[in-house]
Amino acid sequence: AAAAAGGEGQLCGGRLRWAVAGRSREKLRAVLERAAERLGKTVPGEEVGVLLCDVGDADSLATMARQTRLVLNCVGPYRFFGEPVVEACVENGASCIDISGEPQFLEGMYLKYNEKAAEKGVYIVGSCGFDSIPADMGVLYTRDKLKGTLTAVESFLSVKYGPEGVGVHDGTWKSAVYGLADESNLKKLRKQIGYAPVPVVGTKLKKRGFLFYSPEFKEYCITFMGSDASVVKRTQRYMHTELQQSPVQYGAYVTLGGLGSVIKLMFMGMLFLLLVKFNFGRKLLTKYPKFFSGGYFTKEGPTQKQMDGTSFTMTFFGEGYSEGQDPQNGKPNVKICTEVKGPEPGYIATPIAMVQAALSLLEDTASLPKRGGVYSPGAAFSKTKLIDRLNKRGVEFSVISKPEV
Repeated sequence: AAAAAGGEGQLCGGRLRWAVAGRSREKLRAVLERAAERLGKTVPGEEVGVLLCDVGDADSLATMARQTRLVLNCVGPYRFFGEPVVEACVENGASCIDISGEPQFLEGMYLKYNEKAAEKGVYIVGSCGFDSIPADMGVLYTRDKLKGTLTAVESFLSVKYGPEGVGVHDGTWKSAVYGLADESNLKKLRKQIGYAPVPVVGTKLKKRGFLFYSPEFKEYCITFMGSDASVVKRTQRYMHTELQQSPVQYGAYVTLGGLGSVIKLMFMGMLFLLLVKFNFGRKLLTKYPKFFSGGYFTKEGPTQKQMDGTSFTMTFFGEGYSEGQDPQNGKPNVKICTEVKGPEPGYIATPIAMVQAALSLLEDTASLPKRGGVYSPGAAFSKTKLIDRLNKRGVEFSVISKPEV
């Protein structure tokens, strides 16, 4: 259920000691054996520990957390299983990162554990997978590459797949079902938190319709329904309130393709929105994910061939004001285009992002926020070497067109 990582001595060039943790020793050993087989190595024996714990057993989680500096929390859906791991880490002095794309969970953990984590000096960093490191770090990368003040960014996600098609495990589907059903509680949660408003700098970014045609991609696009927009906004709020930096407005979209894809999506989307409102409908959606998702989500997850043939590109269109230009006067006069691209998002890019985020937390300690707490990836890692680490591992950040006035 959860993987624990810890350090010994100087990590750069030194040893990194790690262990796997979960309910079944046999299954954990089998995972290690499969990993070793893929790497062409023997199982590393005592070098990789196996810890038994269960989210239903607080004592076992506490025992795990006390043995490590950092836990990679891989349970899900996080709304059902994530909090006990976070609580154990905070109470026992271990940092924790996860790959959640569930705003209710992410912001709920901020409300409940931010102050306690700060007191303990530990870092709880959510959404360190495909949700939402490419988007969050991509906006910061775009900002850093613009000579001037970046005021607004729109991102467009494109996922390409081969002849075998694309497959996603139904755990992600369940998170979407229960997240959308609980949307009203997210608004209540945000009122409880009492977020400080993020000021609009420069010309206000126009909100696009839910469905529109993009001349840049020559495809239809929709608003991206994942956690990217909420995560980026949390980072920009932190940058503004804690670091006194100019915040960036953000819109997240995903390309669909042609008219046929739009018709298929509209039909499935209306059925989804109808069923998700009712308990029996949610049971149907979670019991038959393949049918209701048009074959995209399955209980088996993707095959190896599907993963090998899948990749993603996230393109960022940024606008702002050149050096010396007042963002509060006149229209934006400079634009930039960047991108983040990588392998299959859920099962290849996500573990790459998570492990590199973990290494940044362990090794780039001087560049982390001064206080512990519950952070978004951009807030935690904006000053670290995370982007450099990702570039070396196949999740690549680049400038497509340089700023032009």
